[in-house]
Amino acid sequence: MRLTELFAAELEFTPKVLGTSRELVAAHDDSVARAREALRKTTDAHLMTTWRFRAGDHVISELPRHINLRDAVINHLAHHRGQLTVYLRLLDASVPAIYGPSADEGKF
Repeated sequence: MRLTELFAAELEFTPKVLGTSRELVAAHDDSVARAREALRKTTDAHLMTTWRFRAGDHVISELPRHINLRDAVINHLAHHRGQLTVYLRLLDASVPAIYGPSADEGKF
């Protein structure tokens, strides 16, 4: 089995500067389209290969790719949804339904 990894110190990342909500939505839509295409092109065998994330000699995670996708991408979104609801509350804005009706909708 081929082991692949991501070494944090080798990352070269420059965030995109998005000046308008239109640019933000377009960037999001593009990212979603590229992610869907990558998933369409993958195989079960590829998703079962081990993927390692490390910082120097310290291994942060070493799991099958499908587990990393679930944990680091999909499940982690719940954390950001929680952050969003806090920010909305601090702004005295209504909180939308996330996993069912919110208290702001009054449908319990």
